[in-house]
Amino acid sequence: MKKRISLQVKCPYCRKSLMDEEVKLYDHPGIKLNIVTPENRGVIHLCSVYECYDRKTDIEIKKGTVVDFYCPHCNKELLVNEECKLCGAPMVNLVLKVGGRVSFCSRAGCSNHHVSFTDLSTELAHFYNEYEP
Repeated sequence: MKKRISLQVKCPYCRKSLMDEEVKLYDHPGIKLNIVTPENRGVIHLCSVYECYDRKTDIEIKKGTVVDFYCPHCNKELLVNEECKLCGAPMVNLVLKVGGRVSFCSRAGCSNHHVSFTDLSTELAHFYNEYEP
């Protein structure tokens, strides 16, 4: 059976944790973010398990909609100046607790996401120590 890795993330601006212990997806804390669509604004909880695309939200998000994501603590927008290589929408960047970044596409329904490390040897060692089987 494939091991589920729950990524712990924080805001790239205020550095506060985005993990919400009260809202769980697959027995792991959800990633809580404020969101804005062309029709509405609300809160979303993303599944923190890598390669899981499940979410809980208090507003409807139509497939194909580009969503603006904001930190629930400092309210800074989390979109970065990087386009999705699959659909062209802006990417969203979060900081991994163990070092590095996780990025995902802001378009509802697009599955593009990746993890990157700046200092590969140090951050990868932290990552393996945190998530080793």
